[in-house]
Amino acid sequence: MLIAGFPAGAFQTNCYVVAPAAGEECVIVDPGQDATDGVEELLREHRLKPVAVLLTHGHLDHVWSVAPVCGARDVPAWIHPEDRHLLSDPAAGWSDTSASLFGGLTLSEPDDVRELTDGAVLQLAGLELVVDHTPGHTRGSVSFRLPDDEIMFSGDLLFAGSIGRSDLPGGDYPTILRSLAAKCLPLPDDTVVLPGHGPQTTIGRERATNPYLKEAAPHAGPTRGI
Repeated sequence: MLIAGFPAGAFQTNCYVVAPAAGEECVIVDPGQDATDGVEELLREHRLKPVAVLLTHGHLDHVWSVAPVCGARDVPAWIHPEDRHLLSDPAAGWSDTSASLFGGLTLSEPDDVRELTDGAVLQLAGLELVVDHTPGHTRGSVSFRLPDDEIMFSGDLLFAGSIGRSDLPGGDYPTILRSLAAKCLPLPDDTVVLPGHGPQTTIGRERATNPYLKEAAPHAGPTRGI
C-alpha cells in the first residue's frame, strides 16, 4: 500500500494519493487550496496514474482544486449528493462573515461528478474503499475506509484529539456525535485515522483520550465488525 500526502494551502488541508504500490493507478483524496502542483509532484515521484478524486465533503478547503485536478487527468470526482452544491457554490458552506473573505471566488463542478452513498464499496485503482456517510460537520460528510488495511480517511469528522466543527451551515453537534458513535467507535483500536487536518492517529488512541469520542460513546449501539 502506498499512501502519500501533504497539507495544502492556507487551511493546511491534508491531500492524499492512495495506490496499491508505486507505478500503479491511484485515487486522490481532498485536493484543497493550491493542491494542484503538490498532487502532480506526488504522481511523478511515485509514477502514479489517477483514476478518481474522492471528496470527504464539500467545504472549500477540501474541494478548491478538484476541477483542475480532474480536468488535467480526465477523471471523475466522487462526492455525497448532500454536498454536491458546494462544488459550484462554496460560500454556501460558510457563515456570511466567512464567505465574504473569499472575495467573489468562483468554482465549478468537474465535467464528471459521481455521487456517494452510505455503505457503498468503491472498486477503484485496485483498491476496495468503503464509504461511510458521517454527517454533522456537513450534511454530506463521508469517510473512506480501506477495511483490509484498517485505514480510515476521516475528513473533518475526527482529528487527533478533536473533531470537526459543527457550527457552519449544514453542521450539527448531536449529529456529529452520532456519526462518531456509529462509524468510529465500532472500529478496531489499531485502525489508522488519516484526518483532513493535522497528524494521523488511531481509533484506539482517540477512544482513550479524545473527549468527544467519550461523549459520543453513550450514543453507540452494539459493536460490529468490518
